[in-house]
Amino acid sequence: MPSVTQAVEDYLKAIWRLSHEGGERVSVGDIASELKVSAPSVTSMVRKLKTMRLLNYERYGGVTLTPRGRKIALEIVRHHRLWELYLYMRLGVPLELVDGEAERLEHVLSDDMEELLTRNLGDPTHDPHGDPIPSKTGALAPVEGIALGQLETGTHAIVARVSDRNPEKLRYLVSLGLLPGARIEVEEKAPFRGPLTVRIGGRRHVVGADLANLVIVRGAPAASRSKGARLGPGVPPRSGKPRGKRR
Repeated sequence: MPSVTQAVEDYLKAIWRLSHEGGERVSVGDIASELKVSAPSVTSMVRKLKTMRLLNYERYGGVTLTPRGRKIALEIVRHHRLWELYLYMRLGVPLELVDGEAERLEHVLSDDMEELLTRNLGDPTHDPHGDPIPSKTGALAPVEGIALGQLETGTHAIVARVSDRNPEKLRYLVSLGLLPGARIEVEEKAPFRGPLTVRIGGRRHVVGADLANLVIVRGAPAASRSKGARLGPGVPPRSGKPRGKRR
């Protein structure tokens, strides 16, 4: 059987992510858009992965991962999210940059190094964006909550997750203090998908509807509503001083 190369891992992770976000079956076109490659290239790789028994594929029927393919994908996702957390917490890499850096590191993590990384981070359960880190056995906790844009005026909440899909938008959300663990209050909500006015750490900010939908929140306990921002669940304290934007 052909070896599992970096390209194979990239495809499996992309298929897992698409199926995790939008449904079990994934189209060739969706994979091409995700990886920024041509549809014929995807079709060729999908056929190869089918012969490796890493996915199921039927023409016009979409792609699904086999149990072995899903196991490999989740292993890479685990590596990726551990590296993201290490880069953010230990090296001070800005949150909007850790995803790109982790993409290059996720393929070069041995079992021994993974164990050291996990121990150094205190056996974390979530990455710095609030996404759950798969366990070594492939177990993955769900992301609970609703989009910030769904909250009504007067609602208190805690940020559970921020999307890492767009670095520029993520940078702006970070500048507002919309980080996992931040406590917020919706002070005003304009009608017809208008912007929200939210209070974060004592400051008021106006957040557009599209940006608000990139933030997942959960209910805030009454006793915690007056406190400032903190790190999300399963995220250890950040060591050292955060770095500024890279040049």
